[in-house]
Amino acid sequence: MVKPPPITAVETQLVLVTPPIAAPEAFLPALEAALAGGPVAAVIARLATPDDRASVNVVKTLARLVQAKGCALMVEGAIDTVARGGADGLHLIFDEARVTEAIERLAPDRMVGVAGLKSRDDAMSAGEKGCDYVMFGEPMVSRHAEKNGVLPPFAAVVERVGWWAEVFQIPVVGFSPDIAGAGALAQVNADFVALGDAVWAHPDGPTKAVAAALAALRQGQAT
Repeated sequence: MVKPPPITAVETQLVLVTPPIAAPEAFLPALEAALAGGPVAAVIARLATPDDRASVNVVKTLARLVQAKGCALMVEGAIDTVARGGADGLHLIFDEARVTEAIERLAPDRMVGVAGLKSRDDAMSAGEKGCDYVMFGEPMVSRHAEKNGVLPPFAAVVERVGWWAEVFQIPVVGFSPDIAGAGALAQVNADFVALGDAVWAHPDGPTKAVAAALAALRQGQAT
């Protein structure tokens, strides 16, 4: 597999974060609807199955749809699952040893994005190791089961994204809990804005949710 162009942006682009997926067939209609709403740079797939073979099959199924739409597929899962499933890269929660291992094993053919950054030092460490992007503001599901879905204060996320965008060249992704927040992240020059349940649980459906998010990004960049 040839590594896709690095995830970079001139204008703020949209990233979709899936709910935990065990059976992809049930989720594919929502994902296809979301991708019909406008250009999406990447999909970050969160896997719910602990079984290696099942995880690989989930990734293969998602990759066929996502990559056909011109999007990168990043996987929050095992390192081996990324290559075996044909994904474009690994999205992982920050741990120095695991970041090092992932980059050593996947680069330069596949990307490594790092989230779960508790401090500026963590983010700078990930950048120094050669990650392809850093992400601030994501739900803390993978780190603390007792804090499942808890989000950090959004104002702090906006501040952290703005700081990174101003100082560093490595792309930065800001997670927004809602579509309105996408504009605030675009305003501080986030390279990418990630949305999760704001798209999947939108009352008008994923297609209109993505269209609304893209409009919010454009408005944020214009202010």
